[in-house]
Amino acid sequence: MTVSLHRLDPTGVDRADLVEFMTRNVFPFHVRPRLTAEDVERAIADGAYRDEDHDSFWLEHDVLGRIGFLRLEDLSDDAPLFDLRLDPPARGRGLGAEAVRAATDLVFGTMPDVHRFEGQTREDNVAMRRTFLRCGWLKEAHYREGWPVAGGQPVASVAYAILRRDWETGTTTPFVWEDLTA
Repeated sequence: MTVSLHRLDPTGVDRADLVEFMTRNVFPFHVRPRLTAEDVERAIADGAYRDEDHDSFWLEHDVLGRIGFLRLEDLSDDAPLFDLRLDPPARGRGLGAEAVRAATDLVFGTMPDVHRFEGQTREDNVAMRRTFLRCGWLKEAHYREGWPVAGGQPVASVAYAILRRDWETGTTTPFVWEDLTA
């Protein structure tokens, strides 16, 4: 079973499906877990799904069909990020790792100037954090109380990245986390 990326057209043929997907699902580990149709329409108009800095894709599984959405962000930088959103029935099945691998292959396989690919999640999103590790990504930052939570205390934002050379070789370049002493 495999997950593939299919570029979507947010202002054309895929607009209604994008609005429907984003509004019918709750994404509990995102800054805004529930979006309204107005939120998504405004984001489409602002270019948040496709412009010089963003591109968006449907996640398609060869057996299950459409299982989610992936957006690439900061494409004008040499270190883009991504936003991954899975349909609830697709969660907890290992499909996030397949999606991250497909996104990594897309970025490094088609963007020769990109040196590193980044992602962030909340500290309590253990499934996503394990997904990063399974895919050869390395934790690079832990921003204490850096992720706002509606109606609650902020939690840490945890940043992961993969380097092009790690993707090419299939190894993860380690670093010393605490390189200074008091």
